[in-house]
Amino acid sequence: MKAAARSTASGPALRLLHLHSSFHAGGKELRCVQLINAFGQGASHTIVSAEPDALDAGALIAKGIAVRFPGDFPALAGRPTPARLQRLAKAMQGHDLILTYNWGAMDAVMAHTLFADVFKLAPLVHHEDGFNADEANGLKRSRNWYRRIALGRVSALVVPSRSLEQVAREAWQQTAGKVKRIANGIPVARYAASKPRRDALPRVIKQPGEKWLGTLAGLRAVKNLPRLVRAFSGLPDEWHLVIAGEGPEREAIRAEAVRLEVGHRVHLPGFVADPARALGLFDLFALSSDSEQFPLSVVEAMASGLAVAAPAVGDVAEIVAEPNRAFIPRPGDDGGLAAAIYTLALDPALRRRVGEANRVRALERFDEGKMVAAYARVYAAALRRPVFP
Repeated sequence: MKAAARSTASGPALRLLHLHSSFHAGGKELRCVQLINAFGQGASHTIVSAEPDALDAGALIAKGIAVRFPGDFPALAGRPTPARLQRLAKAMQGHDLILTYNWGAMDAVMAHTLFADVFKLAPLVHHEDGFNADEANGLKRSRNWYRRIALGRVSALVVPSRSLEQVAREAWQQTAGKVKRIANGIPVARYAASKPRRDALPRVIKQPGEKWLGTLAGLRAVKNLPRLVRAFSGLPDEWHLVIAGEGPEREAIRAEAVRLEVGHRVHLPGFVADPARALGLFDLFALSSDSEQFPLSVVEAMASGLAVAAPAVGDVAEIVAEPNRAFIPRPGDDGGLAAAIYTLALDPALRRRVGEANRVRALERFDEGKMVAAYARVYAAALRRPVFP
């Protein structure tokens, strides 16, 4: 997909530049695709990834929307020398709005702050969705200082969670007016209606009598999926663990499953383009992350009527319905996570009650339409013009 382009016959009026830490199909990338598809053919999009080959989320952008993935954009990663930042700023010319995402794009934010006037750059809105493993247990002071300076001239800083809003206000010293908290959203009704076939996932078929503990996650260290394997390992033999996603930790997950002698009950089907297909097969949903802010997968599981077991990272405890909060142990409590999974797995009536409460809460609080409207307001304020025609 690198350097590829799709375009419509008549050029869209609004030109958006997206600078991502990665454009793998993870939570923030899928939300970006949601917004691109919602804006429709009224905008064109140039998408750059700090990991040049991590562009697979682009396959989910609707046909007919003008999108390009330039192969010659300056690298987003490197030493932030004045010459390099100047090259980044120059490459940002020619757009109406610049959208940056996470720490991997922070040099571009700094370049904009330093050289926006020189190159007459469009306004910039930055998005922060959480931290990788290197900041999961504490923020780096040097990065806090860098963010404080780099974010000085952004039109808005968008975050999905209360905890990240607090970080932005206190550690990064951003003003209340600049920080915008927008909860992630999904098309809730479609998840509730999904009834997939038992062979809906690649490389794994749900057999009669099986129960599935499942998760949707990039296979990255910060997700700590070997922890989920350990928490699962004590469940009865009819339970299988299905981890849908791609990433570099696949072999570490597999090795832990083999070590615990549950390899035959742990399945890694890969990335699932339509999460509702996977969630409709799950009997229980779990996360095991060291760090999250507002995990979209939890909302997707709730919309599918599932109970959730997960550490209380980010806003997870606030996201789930009140009856589910007893199964959200403190971060790092591996025994608590295993106990939550075990209790829910062995009590089908409890799972149904908790799952129904989650479904109702997802419909009331986290529908996609509310999210799209909130982002449209933030982008329109930066542009000083409507996003939608």
